[in-house]
Amino acid sequence: MTKVAGVVLAAGAGRRFGMPKALVEYQGKLLVDRAAQVLAAGGCEPIVVVLGAAADEVRDRAELTGATVVINPDWPSGMGSSLRTALDALASTDAVAALVLPVDMPGIGPEAVRRVAAHASPSALAAAAHHGNRSHPVLLGRDHWAGARAAATGDAGARGYLKGRDVALVFCDDVSEGFDIDQPEDLRRIKP
Repeated sequence: MTKVAGVVLAAGAGRRFGMPKALVEYQGKLLVDRAAQVLAAGGCEPIVVVLGAAADEVRDRAELTGATVVINPDWPSGMGSSLRTALDALASTDAVAALVLPVDMPGIGPEAVRRVAAHASPSALAAAAHHGNRSHPVLLGRDHWAGARAAATGDAGARGYLKGRDVALVFCDDVSEGFDIDQPEDLRRIKP
């Protein structure tokens, strides 16, 4: 069995939302717990959760059972530093790939994780596709970690690294919703 690590990027302050999205409750669960559980249910192991803004409060309130929590001290600089923090944390593992899920995408479920993770290999690049566009989760084979890490700046995450590369798009419209939560009213967009 190919070992795929799950990564939850949950370090942001959620300025547009009005609070860190890791602390947002949806259907009785914090978004950070939901994201970690979705990755685990989709077969990812280990699970790394990157925290930054309000990290102590997130640790106090979240369950994060079975997850490894790492702190991104540079979280104000954007998602890129969180991706670097996660890949650094995974360097000593035997995972062949990392499946990355931002905390603010509660429309993504375990089946989307399984579909994208099925493409895992050290050389793989894959992502869920929603409405024909690349979305999340994103799979980075281990051979790409150094390049993705080097390109991860600002709020772009792996976007700059993936641009112009052959990324397998995995149809997920039938099992997930690929939009992120920017405002509290966005939570109502998710179909139960």
